[in-house]
Amino acid sequence: MADLPDPPQSAATRVVGARPVRPDGAAKADGSAAYVDDLAIEGLWHGATLRSERPRARFAVDTSALAGSGVVCLTAADVPGRNRIALIADDWPVLADGETNHVGEALALVAAPSRAAAFAALGELRVTYEDLPAEVDLDAALAGSARELAACAVDHGDVEAGLSAAAHVVEATYETAHQEHAYIEPQGMIALPGPDSAVEVVGSLQCPYYVHHALVSLLGCEPDAVRVRQAVTGGGFGGKEDYPDLIAAHAVLLAARAGRPVKLVYDRREDMLATTRRHPSRVRHRTGVDAEGKLVAVDIDVLLDGGAYTTLSPVVLSRAVLHAAGPYACPNVRIRGRVLATHTATNGAFRGFGAPQTQFAAERQMDRVARVLGLDPLAIRERNAYRPGDVTPTGQVLDESASALQCLAEAERRTGFRARWQALEAERSRALDDGRPRAGIGLSLCWHGVGFTGNGERRMESPVAVRLERGGRLAVLAASTDIGQGTETVLAQIAAEAAGVPFEAVEVAPPDTALVPDSGPTVASRTVMVVGGILERAAGELARRVREGAPGLPFAAAGDAWLAEHGPLEVVERYADDGTEFDEETYRGVAYAVHGWGADVVEASVDPDTLIARTERATLVCDVGKVIHPLLCAGQVEGGSLQAFGWGHLEAARVTGGRLEQGSFSTYTIPTTLDAPAMETVLLEHPGGSGPRGAKGVGEIPMDGGAPALAAAIENAVGIAATRIPATPEVLFEAREAGDDDG
Repeated sequence: MADLPDPPQSAATRVVGARPVRPDGAAKADGSAAYVDDLAIEGLWHGATLRSERPRARFAVDTSALAGSGVVCLTAADVPGRNRIALIADDWPVLADGETNHVGEALALVAAPSRAAAFAALGELRVTYEDLPAEVDLDAALAGSARELAACAVDHGDVEAGLSAAAHVVEATYETAHQEHAYIEPQGMIALPGPDSAVEVVGSLQCPYYVHHALVSLLGCEPDAVRVRQAVTGGGFGGKEDYPDLIAAHAVLLAARAGRPVKLVYDRREDMLATTRRHPSRVRHRTGVDAEGKLVAVDIDVLLDGGAYTTLSPVVLSRAVLHAAGPYACPNVRIRGRVLATHTATNGAFRGFGAPQTQFAAERQMDRVARVLGLDPLAIRERNAYRPGDVTPTGQVLDESASALQCLAEAERRTGFRARWQALEAERSRALDDGRPRAGIGLSLCWHGVGFTGNGERRMESPVAVRLERGGRLAVLAASTDIGQGTETVLAQIAAEAAGVPFEAVEVAPPDTALVPDSGPTVASRTVMVVGGILERAAGELARRVREGAPGLPFAAAGDAWLAEHGPLEVVERYADDGTEFDEETYRGVAYAVHGWGADVVEASVDPDTLIARTERATLVCDVGKVIHPLLCAGQVEGGSLQAFGWGHLEAARVTGGRLEQGSFSTYTIPTTLDAPAMETVLLEHPGGSGPRGAKGVGEIPMDGGAPALAAAIENAVGIAATRIPATPEVLFEAREAGDDDG
């Protein structure tokens, strides 16, 4: 389709780049927004889940105590059809059947007229276990059966020849731990049985069509028999991408057996015990550089802990591998990636999904290489950062929107990083043992591919519709969900500007599989660029037809004239194939249509005695292509960065014997306002890709740079080069004892 002409614009319709008030803001602020647990439904029963106490065991559940009680109880034997959640692989059971593979796995379900009665019924169930050998971390998996959940690889050039010719070869291994999503609202679903075996589900979720697909597969029914609606959702960060499939299945099975609506809502303890977390990682680097510090070869091995079942591990690994070499040009690259199964709760999607783990390793490795060469952290990055025209390890040629150097330059301009880093290095070398906190400053550079990897967007096609309503109003129909990030607002802005109508004239339909097309999941930073780009074309085309039908009339009058003469008008557009290719077997070709870029500078203080670190200030430079809503965009950058700082030095998710030790926010430490540094957010605009006005994604890239920049600041302050995060005092003391310091 040809490019559409720009619609007539006025101050009222020029809304991209403006800051309209969020339509959902008032209800969330005054408490009237109805989350899942707020929904009151006549005749509602409450569900509860019996969970495994063992990491791996054969088991049997005795339900005889509930016979005749009126309470509904289900085990794997009651699952209709195949006892599996339809996702990437075929290994995730709806209910464990005779063998459990992680602590917290669902063994049985109950439903009763009240929540208290449901939990009392759980107490009547008796479980017998026969323990089996369990592998509860990567070391155990490597020493044991090492069941592989996913694998992929990238090859570019001749790595062995490059390493042989290098002036220096630097080797190191880096590790990252679990991270809890810590969304403000735990998981929750309500299932409402309908006539003729139809079912409706309303819940806290990111991807309504994922849940719809899983339920159609589970029930073996026609798609029209399942309706999935999103309730107001209190955060997701990826944790409500895959797991809602499982809790929805549980709620639906209970509702079908009870013959009435069933609500299944977790408390925080259950949510932290049983749901997905970020994949722990172990990444080994061998890096060859020439005498001037230019990369000549990199050899990287990526290992992720997938937990008990596959779920989304293949896509997490894919992104981890594709980002593993960092935003740096290198003629010879070899990357090998694997996900191993362990007998722990399944790990899944989490903001950045895979890229933060491997970019932490890549950035810390660049700092290590710089020290070997006697260069400062900015110099090593300036010499190697991608430029337009450079070729990535998959063979993709980067276009003019590649802005790594501009991000670095802006970070240096605003912070004076180089001079400050050198001054603090000198200060550390002569510091007195006076117990005063030591200051440090760290730098990171990151990139993040936007949208699905490779051919994913072409396969989805992602239909988005815009419908004309009376009075010149527009209804946007898309499956993208608002989970707190402002999707409803930015989609309305995009449609309004494309059509040349006021922001207030656009209404975004609620994500409901009975109302909106499957425009894809709310993941992979794709909402603005992919869905927004399609929406821009659909809204523009609708406006063109309306205006051509009644030239000279105001849009509202022209729209009513169209409806009177022609009847309903709805324009559907789909993802436009840009002609690029990606081979998913060889990992060659265009992996991502466009990349976001960022540079973080973090200033920290570290107590030299306790090694307690604090983030004091952060300068966050992020190229988002085009800013749609400045306040919401900056909020994504700052929120994602704070999440990264927490992962970098506070959020010690301790898993012992396969069980997460922490069960609440009183024992699992996430950053509070007292831990948040002063932040300066700088939004750069280097348009690229098919997004509206060249907008790129922003939801995930802030997760990539915060942790390595903080670790670098700690090293600058006290000389300890942490290779493992979170860099708690215990981790830093261990690194010091191991000799990973220079002062």
